[in-house]
This record gives sequence, structure tokens and C-alpha cells, in this order.
Amino acid sequence: MDILIKVVVCFLAGMGAGLGTGFAGMSAAAVISPMLITFLGMPAYQAVGIALASDVLASAISAYTYGKNKNLDIRNGLVMMFTVLLFTFVGSFVASKVPNATMGGFSTVMTLLLGIKFIVRPIMTTKEAMNDVSPQKRLFQSIISGIMVGFICGFVGAGGGMMMLLLLTSILGYELKTAVGTSVFIMTFTALTGAGSHFVIGGMPDMLPLVLCVIFTLLWARIAALFANKASAATLNRATGVVLTVLGTAILLVNVLS
Repeated sequence: MDILIKVVVCFLAGMGAGLGTGFAGMSAAAVISPMLITFLGMPAYQAVGIALASDVLASAISAYTYGKNKNLDIRNGLVMMFTVLLFTFVGSFVASKVPNATMGGFSTVMTLLLGIKFIVRPIMTTKEAMNDVSPQKRLFQSIISGIMVGFICGFVGAGGGMMMLLLLTSILGYELKTAVGTSVFIMTFTALTGAGSHFVIGGMPDMLPLVLCVIFTLLWARIAALFANKASAATLNRATGVVLTVLGTAILLVNVLS
């Protein structure tokens, strides 16, 4: 019975995380961590490590799918990735000096609000309009956005995927598919760094939930990314909005139960 419960919880967690990653570049940690902590009684540090490990392959396969469909900005994505990684350490250091500075529901609320935003006010920017921005301006915007995302991720401890999607669409003016493709590309490397540090510091977690979450998240991320790249902008906005709204609501309920 214990094994069956683990399989069911990991399947639901992986499905939610995979859909969020494939559709919106959302971090699996936002879904998997609270599920494992609440329903399997797993220590928070191990749960986050499993979630980050699940993020790596799911984000990588999503980035590959978006890149194959020419919906990925690798050049500016790399610039933002390095800036995010650097300022995540800066944010963590600053947070360690501030007494009890936590914003636990930050990522969940952002997920819910972004979901509603995509339904009410869809992103209809075209690639032509996106490409009108000069390379120099885009580079500068990528650096500033990376600083903001990295610092807040390090300080708060969550919200990276959603913040990147918000900045890429609202500030940098990316059309939705390219924004998601670039976001999951960055998340592949940030998740790899995070998972590695968690396992080195805290040791390897329970292998069954780890393997199950990685497989289920990868499967659903692949399905979501394939659908997203074939869908029209209007359909993708609606689908992304519904997925994020449902996930945000579900995570809020899970947090209330825990």
C-alpha cells in the first residue's frame, strides 16, 4: 500500500509539474515539493532536491522541443542564465543576513496570477515585432532581467520559472512560445545546479520517489511541449492560463492541508 501511495502521489505531482514546465516554463519545485512533503511526509530539503532533479530532464526535453521548432533564443538565454546563477548566490547571501525574511507563498501566488493574466490578457506579440528590438537593447534587458530573477530566487527561494516567463513576455517583449522555450532552456541549468548542491549537501533521497517523479515529469513535459509548439497563440495562451490557474489553486490547497 505504501508503494501504491508513492506511485499515485508521484504520478500526480509529475503530471502537474510536467504540464507546468512544458506549457509555461514553470519550475517543478512549485508542484512536486509541497506534494511530497504533504502526502508522503518527506523532509522539505529532500523534496526540493527531487523536484529540482525532475526539473532537469523535463526542462531539457522541453527546451529541445521548443528549439526544434525555432522557439528558443539561445544567445540571450545564455546571458540571462549566467546572470541568474550569479545573483542567486548574491540573493542567498543577503537573505542569510536578514532575520527571518521569508515569502513562502510568493511562487504559488505568482503562478495563480499569471494563469489568470494569460486567460484575461493573452500575449499576442509576434516574432516579427520581437525581432525589431536591437541586439544591444535585448542584451541589456537580458542582463537586468537575470539580475532580478537571480536575486529574488536566492532571497525568496522560489519563483524562478514564473518570474522568467513574466519578464520575458512583459519586459523583454517575447512572444509566448519563444518566452517559454528560453525559460525552460535556462531552467535546465539552474535546476541541475540546484539538484547537485542539494544531493551533495543533504545526501541522496528515497530513490523510488526520485525515479518516479523524474519519469512522470519528463513524460508530461514532453506531451505539453509538443502540444504547445503546434498550437496557435490564442490556444496556447488559454491552455497555459488554465494550467497555471489550476496548478496555483491546487498548490494553495496543498499548502493549507500541510
